[in-house]
Amino acid sequence: MGHGHDHGAAAHAGGRHAWRLRAALALIGVFFVVELVFGLLSGSLSLLSDAGHMAADVTTLTAALVATRLAVRPDTTGRRSYGSYRAEMFASAFAVLVMLGVAVYIVAEAIGRIGASPEIQVGPMLVVGALGLAVNIAAMALLRAGAGESLNVKGAYLEVMADTAGSVGVIVAGVLVATTGQAVWDTGVALAIGVFVVARALPLGRQVLAILAQHAPPGIEPARVAGSLAGIDGVREVHDVHVWTLTSGMHVGTAHLVTEPGADGHAVLDRAQDLLRADWGIDHPTVQVEPAAHAGCDEPGRCPVPKEVTVPKEL
Repeated sequence: MGHGHDHGAAAHAGGRHAWRLRAALALIGVFFVVELVFGLLSGSLSLLSDAGHMAADVTTLTAALVATRLAVRPDTTGRRSYGSYRAEMFASAFAVLVMLGVAVYIVAEAIGRIGASPEIQVGPMLVVGALGLAVNIAAMALLRAGAGESLNVKGAYLEVMADTAGSVGVIVAGVLVATTGQAVWDTGVALAIGVFVVARALPLGRQVLAILAQHAPPGIEPARVAGSLAGIDGVREVHDVHVWTLTSGMHVGTAHLVTEPGADGHAVLDRAQDLLRADWGIDHPTVQVEPAAHAGCDEPGRCPVPKEVTVPKEL
C-alpha cells in the first residue's frame, strides 16, 4: 500500500486568508454598533435589517476565524488522522444558517408592517446606509481573493455581499421614502433584501452538504478516474475507487489496483499516485497494489473496471 502524506496541499486555503477575515471583522464589528443605534433612532426597517446583516457578518466572520485556527492546529491526540480541516465546513454551514435566519426575520418583520405607516427619519437612514455601503465594499475587497479557494472564506464573503446589497437597499429605500412620502418603500426593500440573502445562502448550503456527505468533487468522476488508472501498464483491474473533498481545495482519493503477473508493483504505485495528483487534482491519494493471485477478483463486483476498458479522462 502507498499514499501521499501532504495533508497541507491546500496549504492551508483558509489559513492563508485568515488576515482577511480579521480585517473584515474589525471593519464590520465597529460599524454594526453604529448602524444598530441609528436604525433604532430612525425607525427604518431596512436599516435595522441591514444592522441584522451586520450582526450576522460579525457572527459568521468570528466562526470562520475560529474554524481556521482549529483547521491548522496540530493534533495532539493522535485520533484526528486528517487533522481538523472539516471545522471549516461546519463554520460554512453555520454561515448558511445565520443568513437564512436573518432572511426569515426580515421577511416576518416586513409582513408585520404591511398596512402600517411607521415614522421614518430619512436623513440618518441615508447617511448610515452610505457609510455601510463603503464599509461592506471594503470588506468584500478583502475577502474576494480568498473566496475562490476556501468555502469558509466564501461563506463570509457571501454574507458580506448580502449585506452590501442591504446597504444599497437602505439608500434606495431612503430616496424613495423621501421622494414619495410612503413608508411602504422601506418595507418593500426589506423584503427584497431577504429574498436576495436566501438566493445567496442556498447554493453555498448545497456545496457544504456535498462535501460533508463526501460526494465526489465537481469535475472528478470516479468512473473516469478508475478508467485512467486501468490504462497504466501492468494494471489488470481497478476497484474500490473513492474520491471526496476533505476541505476547500483538498481532495482525497483511494483506489485498489490489481497487477498483471510479473508487473513491477512499485512502478505501478508511483505512476498511479502521479496520475491522480497531476490529472485529477487529488492531493492525498492512497493506492493499494494487489497481485492478481491475492485480489480475489472472482467475487461479484470486486473488479468492475477491466484493463481493456478505456474511459477518457477529458471532461
